[in-house]
Amino acid sequence: MYPPNTDSPRREQITPRGHSSANHPPAAVSPNPPIPSPDELLRDLDRVPHAVLAHVIDVHCHPTDSNFAMTLEVAKSLPMRVCAMATRRSDQQLVADLARAHPDRVIPCFGYHPWFYHWISVTPALSKEEHYHALFLPTSSTASSPEHVSAFERLLPLLPDPIPLSAILADLRARLTAFPNAMLGEVGIDRVCRIPYALPADPPYAEQEGNPDDASSDAPRALSPFTIPLEHQLVILEAQLALAVELRRNVSLHSVKCQAATSELLDRMKGRHGPTAWLRISVDLHSCGLSPQTWQHISKRHPNVFLSHSTAINARSASHRALAAACAPDRILVESDFHDLRLSAPYTWHMLQTIANAKGWRVEDAWDDSYANAPEAEWGAVRRLEENWRLFQRGEHKEQVRRKARRDRAIEEWEANEESH
Repeated sequence: MYPPNTDSPRREQITPRGHSSANHPPAAVSPNPPIPSPDELLRDLDRVPHAVLAHVIDVHCHPTDSNFAMTLEVAKSLPMRVCAMATRRSDQQLVADLARAHPDRVIPCFGYHPWFYHWISVTPALSKEEHYHALFLPTSSTASSPEHVSAFERLLPLLPDPIPLSAILADLRARLTAFPNAMLGEVGIDRVCRIPYALPADPPYAEQEGNPDDASSDAPRALSPFTIPLEHQLVILEAQLALAVELRRNVSLHSVKCQAATSELLDRMKGRHGPTAWLRISVDLHSCGLSPQTWQHISKRHPNVFLSHSTAINARSASHRALAAACAPDRILVESDFHDLRLSAPYTWHMLQTIANAKGWRVEDAWDDSYANAPEAEWGAVRRLEENWRLFQRGEHKEQVRRKARRDRAIEEWEANEESH
């Protein structure tokens, strides 16, 4: 999800200014090249043939966060396919409307983002105050200082009445069922997002800034000291993932400052649902900021897990190049993670070029239908990533057969020979 310029759940307006990464791992100091401006990216995209762009997929973006009339108009001439994410109750229908208007270009994704999980109640019959008090001032916590109590009293009037998880899941089931090609997304876990002192925004979210208690102001929102407990997030996320497994729907997963928790979550889902059911679906770790070591650990245990990178988030640090280089060539995807559909294609294309550079892949400057039958050794970056998307869409993954170490095989052969004599 495109990050705010604080660690609160809001978005910047679409302008040529830089992208903030406050809700994502901080960028390391590195000789990473500067991120081109939107105008530069658009000029670069103008040089790419439409026949090439037609084979590119932006696997994660938020077009319904911008003016919807503008988004509908831009989608008419969109040069590539996009996966449009929902994040909360107020944008699920917008994603559905966009997908119905442009079914050949928009793949709908329905789900609830962790920045808004505090709006969801997992315990029935709690009042509004009891629900939020249990999340932010639990009786077992030492955080109930006078300052926290005062912050809670300020925040509570701004929060919506909680929605039962059962109602969320019923709505999600209906929407996924209505769109056979729909994915679950954006869902996930996030350890750093703090709750702002602000009323919930109505779409288009990207056009709203807001100050502490005035949604009409352009001043930055003040942040409360509260984050959403990870245990609460996991209950809601795992319920959504269970629905994805049941309906065999692929997933776009958000993970910030949760490397160990994400690895444990994937292991738990595989154990709970069984390898056969779990491997029928694919999971994309979007704007992935894992270390190469953590990714290698996850990818070996979960052949259904892919990663995708975005210029908006990942290009701030050179570490994403090391991760792209470490990722198997058939497990990587590209995205924009952007909320202005006019910039979806240029930002996705920029990341495609970045990954091609990290992997040593050539980038196609023309397209021929014969590419569909070309041997893998001749594939360029566009052809490779398009095939990765097909693997992701198809699902039905197989467990990887681990090769035995040469020493172990030699010992087994020696023991077998000894037993035969």
